[in-house]
Amino acid sequence: MELLCTSDMSDESQKGYDKAFDNVLRLRIMSILMVNERYDFNSFKALLQVTDGNLASHLKQLEQAEFLFVEKSFAGRKPLTTYMVTEKGKKAFQAHLDFLEQLIRQNKAF
Repeated sequence: MELLCTSDMSDESQKGYDKAFDNVLRLRIMSILMVNERYDFNSFKALLQVTDGNLASHLKQLEQAEFLFVEKSFAGRKPLTTYMVTEKGKKAFQAHLDFLEQLIRQNKAF
């Protein structure tokens, strides 16, 4: 049985693969946003059990890729930062999932 790894694949067969989702935390953030219209920073932090700095760093990377939209407001006197996935983010994430599914199908034992 020969396994196909991503380094053996042509550029065309890697279509949909996005390095933005290499990190498991960014993958989890996008997964959460794909099934929730919006999610706030503190809820992410509690669910993912990560530090403020680590979470902020990964959210910033997704924002810079234009995969997230950030909304800053106040809940009473406390700042509230909410994140929503952009259309570009939805398309990129779905293409990445499609790539992973294709990779699994290609490597499935005959």
